[in-house]
Amino acid sequence: MDFLTLFLIYLCFVLTTVALLCICSGRKESFFTRSVNGASQVLSLVIPTQLQRLTQRTCHRLFHTRSCLFVALHLALQAAVYGEYTWEVAVYCWELQFPLLPLLLPYLLLVGNMGCFTLCSWADPGIITTSNHSSLVKIYAYDGVLFQKGILCPTCHVEKPARSKHCSICGVCVHRFDHHCVWVNNCIGAFNAKYFFFYLLTLTAMAAAITSISAALLIQVVLLSDVLHGRYIDEQGQEHAVGLLFLVQHLFLTFPRIVFMLGFVLLLTLVLGAYCCFNLYLTLTNQTSNEWYKSRRSGVCSHHLTFQPQLREAVYKNIYSKGVWMNLKEIFKPPPVLERKKK
Repeated sequence: MDFLTLFLIYLCFVLTTVALLCICSGRKESFFTRSVNGASQVLSLVIPTQLQRLTQRTCHRLFHTRSCLFVALHLALQAAVYGEYTWEVAVYCWELQFPLLPLLLPYLLLVGNMGCFTLCSWADPGIITTSNHSSLVKIYAYDGVLFQKGILCPTCHVEKPARSKHCSICGVCVHRFDHHCVWVNNCIGAFNAKYFFFYLLTLTAMAAAITSISAALLIQVVLLSDVLHGRYIDEQGQEHAVGLLFLVQHLFLTFPRIVFMLGFVLLLTLVLGAYCCFNLYLTLTNQTSNEWYKSRRSGVCSHHLTFQPQLREAVYKNIYSKGVWMNLKEIFKPPPVLERKKK
């Protein structure tokens, strides 16, 4: 029963990690989403209608309304990983006389991550109001393809500034909208993009640090036990040298929770690392997830768009990129916004 419980927890971790990549990327029609929609159409033939409606309402509640559920899940996953790391990995490493600084590194990263998480959750992402609208309109030019001048937001009833978007979850228009992240329960926009960048970076570093230390512990245990030079007898009575499969089984039976945690944080490191690289690419090219997705949805790349309606050629270029240094500066020091004084 203990192994079954651990397996279910591990499966939940894996599914949560996949959801992290799909949700935080800000893409509305990802491969994961299309796969889920296709599977739901097949299951709708055998699942009762009432259960389908309940599932739809639950999904709408989770993914289309502001909720602290994913924030709580985020904190619970961190607590579970750090609890296992503290009570088993760190203790064994201390007994094996590992250096103190590498053992403390995950905790130092945790402090920085929680600070960035708090700032990213509570900071104003760049909500467009009547007092700052006139100032925001002047910051970015309309490119004429992804962002057209004179488009009114049907909800906020104001003209959309270039690079802005209405978030249906928060119910507001956001300046330089990137995406809505359910894990911080806030939009990512011009004014908290730097916090999200460091949040993602420290989260990836945390997973990588715990992965490295846990793997080093297991390797050290294997080397000290000299199990690699051992031999075992199988069910048929034949003698074999210790191989990789036997070694994994041995570690799983000896340290089941550490092996499960190592598998989870390793997968998390790969997923977060890939998304972190993608986010860095967007930062260096001065794009948002929303702009990147809209250009792909139109069947074009993010830097240029060519189409010929009625034999007239129109070309779209990323007019917001001003070089690597200026693009980085825009993220960490966005253009100031002047609030209109209320009379």
